[in-house]
Amino acid sequence: MQIENPFHKKEDFNYINLDYIDKICGEDNQCIKELIDIFLEQIPAFISNINKYMDEKNLGGLAKEAHKAKSSVMIFMMDETEEILKKIHKLANSGNSEDLPFLVKQLEKKLSGATEELSEYLLLNF
Repeated sequence: MQIENPFHKKEDFNYINLDYIDKICGEDNQCIKELIDIFLEQIPAFISNINKYMDEKNLGGLAKEAHKAKSSVMIFMMDETEEILKKIHKLANSGNSEDLPFLVKQLEKKLSGATEELSEYLLLNF
C-alpha cells in the first residue's frame, strides 16, 4: 500500500524532484526510503570533501568528488545542481580555479536545500 504523499509533487519542492525515484521504485516505499537515506548519508561527505579539496587547492580531488556527486543528484533530478557540478568538474580539470569558490557556495546551498526537503519528506511520509 503506497503512502499518501502531501509533499510529493514536483511543484512542492525547490531543490529535488521525485519523479525518477517514483519511476524506478514504483509503489515500493522501502525502496524510496532507502534511496533517500543513502543520499542523505552521502551529502555531508560530498560537502566536506569538496571544501577540503578547495582548502588544499587539490583540483584533481575536487574534480573527482564533483564527478562522483553528479550521479547522486541526477537520481533526484536536481538539474541545476548537476550543472554546477559539471562546471566544477570542468574548471577543476582545466586548472581554472577562479570561479570555483562561487560555484562551491552555490553547490552547498543546493545540497543543503535538498537535504532539508528530503529530511522533511521522510518525516512526513515514513
